[in-house]
Formats: sequence, C-alpha cells, structure tokens
Amino acid sequence: MVLFLAVAALVLWMEEGEPLKGGDRVAVVRLEGMVVESEPVVQALERMGKDPKVKAIVLRVDSPGGGVAPTQEIFRAVRRWNETKKVVASLGSVAASGGYYAACGAERIVANPGTITGSIGVVIHFANLEQLLGKLGIQGESIKSGSYKDMGSPFRSLSEEEKDLLQGLVRDVHEQFVEAVAEARRLPKEQVSELADGRVFSGRQAKGLGLVDELGGFQEAVKTAAQLAGISGEPKVVEERKEKISLLEILLGKTMGRLIPSVDPRLPFVSYLFHP
Repeated sequence: MVLFLAVAALVLWMEEGEPLKGGDRVAVVRLEGMVVESEPVVQALERMGKDPKVKAIVLRVDSPGGGVAPTQEIFRAVRRWNETKKVVASLGSVAASGGYYAACGAERIVANPGTITGSIGVVIHFANLEQLLGKLGIQGESIKSGSYKDMGSPFRSLSEEEKDLLQGLVRDVHEQFVEAVAEARRLPKEQVSELADGRVFSGRQAKGLGLVDELGGFQEAVKTAAQLAGISGEPKVVEERKEKISLLEILLGKTMGRLIPSVDPRLPFVSYLFHP
C-alpha cells in the first residue's frame, strides 16, 4: 500500500510538470489571443520569476493586441522581471499592436521571417445606429450630467468637438506607445514615429527596421534566452499546465468569463489592436 501511494505521488508530481532532476531552467509564458486582462500573464511571470531554478523566461506572443491598460501592465511586468531574469520574446504568427508592445519589454525579440508584427497605433470604434433606428421608428434619449457624458452613444453621431476630444485622447495614448517602443528598442523617437501609423510588417522587415533583434522560431528563442542567462548545455524548458475546464463547469455556466472576453461590445474600446 505504501509503495502504491509513493508511485501515485510520483506520477502526480510528474504530471504537474515538475522535473525529476534539478538544473537551470528556461520558463515559457504565453500571451495568446486578444488582450482583455493582464492578470494571467502577469501572475505567470510572477510565479516563474520567483522560482530560483528559472534563469530565463521566453514570452511566447501570438496576439493582435487589445486593451491599452492590460497591455501596458504586461509590458511593465516583462520589463520588471527582465531586470533579474533574462526575458526573450518569441513572436509567433501574429504579434501586432499591443502584442508587439508587450514584447518590447523583453531583453531581445525573436520573430519568424513571416510573423505579422508592428501595427503601432491606437483605435477606438463606435457604432452609429441612428439612421437604422430611425427606420425602425426607435429614438434614443439620454439624461446626462454634462454635454459629453453620452459621447459615443449609438443613438447619434459624434459632433466635431467630440471628435476633436477623442482624437486628443487617441493622440496621447499613441504617444505613450511610441515612447515605450523608442525607449525599449533604443531607437530615436522620430524614427519610431515614422513607423507608427498602424502599418504592419513581416518579421524580416521588422528586423531591418530595428523592431526585432533576430529571426527564428520558438527553439531559437529558447537558445537565445539560455545563452543570455549563462546556461551551459541544453536548458530544461518548463511551462505551466493550462487550467482545465470541466464539462460540469461549462454546463453550469461557471466558466463563461474565462471562455468569452469580458468586454461589452456596446462600449467604445480604446485599444492597441490590429484589425486584419
């Protein structure tokens, strides 16, 4: 019985991803899909960063970007851990806008030649349903405390003054993006500004422009991270297992917040987002 329990505990330990042998490790943290919250990535960086056996981290990015605030929080977390652990960003199929912003916090950026990246810019989308609702005989009314409180309402068009106010907001948030890239990539701000009109680049184009450091896939990024951390030999690569969602949880509706981004589509969403 004791032997059975010992074997079961050993198997469970191995299934949780804990290696049998010690040694220096390169941890993998993934940033995938649209960025609507920062906590999963920030917490994963925290856990991996506090592990004394983890000497370097590879941030694998496959994201078109997303919300401004969560993107900036991930960027700051990557920069913070890069001070004590070497962080290398590995760009997958798409690492654009906020996805690229987050990657800039790393010590080095490795992109595939065909990675879609760049898209440095900001966008706000509004739905104007005034004419459609008029055809249906529906008229919206707003009781507001100030003249701008219903700015962006789908019931009416934006006034020219409101457009100017929102353009000022976009301009400021855009400037923050440009400044972050220029500082992180050690590029002149004027040079980044010329590229920051929302256009996308291939990984090969981005390398020529100084937006990424080298061309290669995930394995090349792991090797680069190991070299920067001074790991000799083949590094042990570790990654947290994704949390499983049970069928019962789905049936009970307890996981909708994890399956569907918690962004109300009716609301304007200021974003670092690439729209293909």
